Amino acid sequence: MKNFNPADNIQDLQYFGEFGGVNPSISDSSTYTFLSAKTMFDTFEGNMEGCYLYSRHSSPSNLYLDKALAAMEGTESANVSASGMGAITPTLLQLCDSGDHIVSSRTIYGGTYAFLKNFTPRLGIKTTFVDITKLDIVEAAITSKTKVLYCETVSNPLLEVADIAGLAKIAKKHNLKLVVDNTFSPLSVSPATLGADIVIHSLTKYINGSSDTVGGVTCASQEFINDLKNVNSGASMLLGPTMDSLRSASVMKNLRTLHIRMKQHSHNAMYLAERFEKNGLKTVYPGLKSHPSHELYATMINPEYGFGGMMTLDVGTLAKANALMELMQAKNLGYLAVSLGFYKTLFSAPGTSTSSEIPMEEQIEMGLTDGLIRFSIGLDNDIERTYQMMKECMVELNILTAESIS
Repeated sequence: MKNFNPADNIQDLQYFGEFGGVNPSISDSSTYTFLSAKTMFDTFEGNMEGCYLYSRHSSPSNLYLDKALAAMEGTESANVSASGMGAITPTLLQLCDSGDHIVSSRTIYGGTYAFLKNFTPRLGIKTTFVDITKLDIVEAAITSKTKVLYCETVSNPLLEVADIAGLAKIAKKHNLKLVVDNTFSPLSVSPATLGADIVIHSLTKYINGSSDTVGGVTCASQEFINDLKNVNSGASMLLGPTMDSLRSASVMKNLRTLHIRMKQHSHNAMYLAERFEKNGLKTVYPGLKSHPSHELYATMINPEYGFGGMMTLDVGTLAKANALMELMQAKNLGYLAVSLGFYKTLFSAPGTSTSSEIPMEEQIEMGLTDGLIRFSIGLDNDIERTYQMMKECMVELNILTAESIS
């Protein structure tokens, strides 16, 4: 699908408000009226298009955003939710029954890890965590009970890259569903075009981009989305992680500028990664040739949107990491905060924050060190100025020496 451009697909959608507004009208209602009881019945049974019953099931605002995000990912349909976890958990529960098995990447968002490690076993669903970059190990972990392969396109927080096309072949061979969390790489990578069955995003991050909304989405076939929303057996319908219509409208507006923002995030991250690696810091960024999956990732991305805005630096110890983050925040270089995709740079030590659910021994095994800082690089206009200021902070704290940057 060489002609697939996700940003063009979003741009080509046209919605008008009910009074001719250039933004679609917001459906600020939880329930909807009917002119006949028969129409209400047919809508409840899912046999009536264009009618709305109750906003936990669907609303005009949510369906506008569903359509836009499905177009972005190249899937038949989508279902937005109240959070990223509100997309991940119903999706996996819809795919698995008691006694089933999941093969998952070992380096994933801490909340997803905790769900698979601690919660789903209570329902009789077991997970094997593997190095997702080694396809032979992935395939070896599959059993007769396996139903799902789960990964993140670029893993949180170690920035390992999943070979989605390779995983898709394994999934097809064993009749499994490949579920990919694409939160770190919207527009840059389109997992469905590489063979993924289901694509998930935390809308909270890049897609919304202003750190004022929590949301998620599952992008998949129309059949699977219908299953999620089934009034009798749908995990999204029955667990109720519904996105509010006002939030849907907010995300829709921000989605229109995602292509511009992703280009700048990627440009700035590449600029900083190249310079800090040259300074001798242990720098991980998929755009660097030193990244073990750089060549693979280069074949997966839409080059127009670059290698993304996520970068890690290892400064040696947690004390140094904390001191650097506090100093950078004091210098207004960004915020010591979790999450990502904001216009300002955000930084955190994932071992004690977003990945703290992962036991220490497993953090060590996967290479998640105390001194690792995860950066979500912002939209700074003068990235050279940012680099110079960050470098000054590092020299002040003896993370870099004057000799290393001369």
